[in-house]
Amino acid sequence: MNRVDQLLTNFAVYEDATNWIGVADVELPSFEILTETLKGAGLAGEIASPVKGHYGSQTLKINFRTVTADAVRLSETKVHSIDLRGSQQIFDAGKGEYRDQPIVIKTRCVPTNFSTGKFGVGAPTETANEFEVHYIKIAVDGKTLREFDKLNFVSIVNGKDELEEVRKNLGL
Repeated sequence: MNRVDQLLTNFAVYEDATNWIGVADVELPSFEILTETLKGAGLAGEIASPVKGHYGSQTLKINFRTVTADAVRLSETKVHSIDLRGSQQIFDAGKGEYRDQPIVIKTRCVPTNFSTGKFGVGAPTETANEFEVHYIKIAVDGKTLREFDKLNFVSIVNGKDELEEVRKNLGL
């Protein structure tokens, strides 16, 4: 199939898999691999060596249009399970057809910042919640593509757990 990934048609934000949070846009976390710089005898310079399965701090940010009860509740210092469920538009060039593809991103995270935003006449308040992500799972079309759990030493990429041997070596 000559498939053209086009766009995210729409999405919804849920807490605890059932509580719809409201109208928002979301800034997703990045996977910045931790590295150690190697230099010394036998190397012609420096090499940034990745630490397999280890990543820097990951943040999730939810931007609301106004101050809401949900935004305030999400600022409570506890673990929040936040799910994003979306529909991506794909174009099948061979068939000349559009199709919709599900994407689900599940997270467990704790709040690190709550910004109530600003007041402006006829304008959104730009209220925002920021979280430190402890766990994230990305599934597209029902297939898990990425799963990362910092606290349980799990880092799965395309079905392969990068930390399986590390857990074994540590007796975990």
